[in-house]
Amino acid sequence: MAVPTITLNNGTTIPQLGFGVFQIEPENTEQAVRTAFDAGYRHIDTAQMYGNEKQVGEALTSSGLERSDVFITSKLNNGFHRPEDARRAFDQTLADLGTDHVDLFLVHWPLPTRYDGDYVSTWKTMEEFAADGRARAIGVSNFQVAHLERLAQETSTVPAVNQVEVHPYLTNEEVRAYGSEHGIATEAWSPIAQGGVLEDPVISEIAERVGKSTAQVTLAWHIARGDIIFPKSVTPERVRENFDIFDAGLTEEDIRRITALDKGEDGRTGPNPDTFDFIPG
Repeated sequence: MAVPTITLNNGTTIPQLGFGVFQIEPENTEQAVRTAFDAGYRHIDTAQMYGNEKQVGEALTSSGLERSDVFITSKLNNGFHRPEDARRAFDQTLADLGTDHVDLFLVHWPLPTRYDGDYVSTWKTMEEFAADGRARAIGVSNFQVAHLERLAQETSTVPAVNQVEVHPYLTNEEVRAYGSEHGIATEAWSPIAQGGVLEDPVISEIAERVGKSTAQVTLAWHIARGDIIFPKSVTPERVRENFDIFDAGLTEEDIRRITALDKGEDGRTGPNPDTFDFIPG
C-alpha cells in the first residue's frame, strides 16, 4: 500500500511515514537506510546532532534512487544558533549528505535559556535557506506554543512542521492543536514512547483483535490522527513491520481509547523544551 502524503503549508508534500536514524551509529547507518529503502521507505529523518548525515547521503548514492524520489529532513545542531554559525553548519549538512538541497530543515531545539533566548534570529537565517531553494521547506522541532507564538509575532514565515514528542502517553494536544490551527504539521518523535507503550493493556487488546503488533497499532494510531512519523530500527524484520501498518483497520473507538491513555507531562520520555539547553561539546 502506498504511503500517504501530507501537503505542507508551502505546497511541499511529505510522506507521512519515514525512517528515523536517531541513535543509529554512523557505521551502521548506511546499511540501515538501505534496508529501509528496500522496504519501501522514501522519507529519511536525520540531524546534525546524530552524527550520521554523511552515511545517509552514502546510502542514497549507493541505492541508485533518484534524489527527487527521497524526502530528506535534517536539523540544525544546538551549538549553531547564531546566524553565521547556522549558515556554516547548513553548508556542511549539504556537503555531508552529498546533495544540493534538503527537503526539510529544522531548528532542533528552541534553547530558551541559551543565546539570550534568541531563536528568532536563527529562524530568520533559516528563511534564507528556503528563499534560495536549498531547503524546500523549513520548520522547527520541540517548540512549545509560546515559542511558536513568538515566531509568529516577530517573523514572516510560518514553520512548515513542528517535530515534537508525541505518543499515546504524551499526546501533546495543546501543541498539536496550535499547529492544526496555524497550518503547522505535527511530526511525532518517539512515536512508541521508546517502547514504553508496547505492553499497554489497551493497545495489546486492540492489537490482538486486528492481528497486528502493538507497535504497528501505535504507529497506525499516529497515521489516523494525521501525525508524520519516522520510527527507527536496525532490525530488518522490524523495519519492514513498521512499514506494514496501513491495513490495521483501527476504528474511531480504538483511536479514542488509545488517545485516552495520555498521562500529560508524566508521560514525557525526553527533555522538557521549556528548560532543555544542552549544547554538544
